[in-house]
Amino acid sequence: HYYITNNLSMSHIEEIRNKIHLDLHTVRNTEDSKYPGTYSGYDDSWNYAKFKNNFKLEIVSRSAREVEFDMIGIDTPFANAFRRILLAEVPTMAVEEVFINNNTSVMQDEVLAHRLGLLPINVDPRLFEMKKKGDKVTERNTLKFRLKVRCKRNKKAPTDTTNPDELYLNAKVYTRTIEWEPIGEQKNWIPGGVRFTEDDILVNVLRPGQELDMVLHAVKGIGSDHAKFSPVATASYRLMPEIQLLQPFRGHLADKLKGCFSPGVIEIVDGEAVVKSARVDTGSREVLRHSELADKVKLLKVRDHFIFTIESTGALEPLELMREAIKILKDKCKVYRKELDVFTT
Repeated sequence: HYYITNNLSMSHIEEIRNKIHLDLHTVRNTEDSKYPGTYSGYDDSWNYAKFKNNFKLEIVSRSAREVEFDMIGIDTPFANAFRRILLAEVPTMAVEEVFINNNTSVMQDEVLAHRLGLLPINVDPRLFEMKKKGDKVTERNTLKFRLKVRCKRNKKAPTDTTNPDELYLNAKVYTRTIEWEPIGEQKNWIPGGVRFTEDDILVNVLRPGQELDMVLHAVKGIGSDHAKFSPVATASYRLMPEIQLLQPFRGHLADKLKGCFSPGVIEIVDGEAVVKSARVDTGSREVLRHSELADKVKLLKVRDHFIFTIESTGALEPLELMREAIKILKDKCKVYRKELDVFTT
């Protein structure tokens, strides 16, 4: 169908096409309407040259565990595809089998095994192969760990202490207690060895006489099989906020306007309120609750500007995870094109 555009200004049409409008209790223009035939006089047919010219990826912040970047000029299905692939299809290594020789702690075997499975392992999963059902353990499909620890009384503990960390030895079992036991020639082709991403993750708590003795086997897997294989602590996106001040704000109205937004969004410069950084706005819409401000401010979201955040569990750096997600999406597209070729011939 065609939108009725005769009575609308060009700027209003562009806002409908490119922005999402936040009202006090509703959100308008949520559906993407830039499809061929939707608007009279607009050519919305997709072409690669136009996409290549408009698409941008800008890194805002980056660390070993987290990255924030902007994806501009892309449709929501693509951004969501990357998010879902990061969560569920980029492989990692995780503990799959736990062979328990002894567990006299208060934690049940099943609970402890589940807890061990969720410990993130700092090793490049691309070095390994998937272990299929029935496959034998090899150095290319399995990592082996051993956890053997016993809690004892500390004979050198102060006589007046009640702190278990002083009274007992090995009262708390951390990931640093778990030792990697290389299989075959793993020590030669795994650079830097294998460890858990953090040394101080608490695994269990013991008391004198209690003991843990077990062997762990870690294999390669993906998050769609089990969440323990997900390489990200979080992978999410949000749309870039846009705040339009429809009139100047000075005096007490400027102060009130500033107080309606998160710190850093509105600043007062030379006595007048200005938008300093719409990016950090949380979308609370508090400003729309005040009658003296509501009709003087417009809250929008830019439809094709995604603020993407990836937090890695530590096996691979976030940008490397994104590269792997892109490879997986490209492979999916190749399969889809191959199926189309078969269907059309």
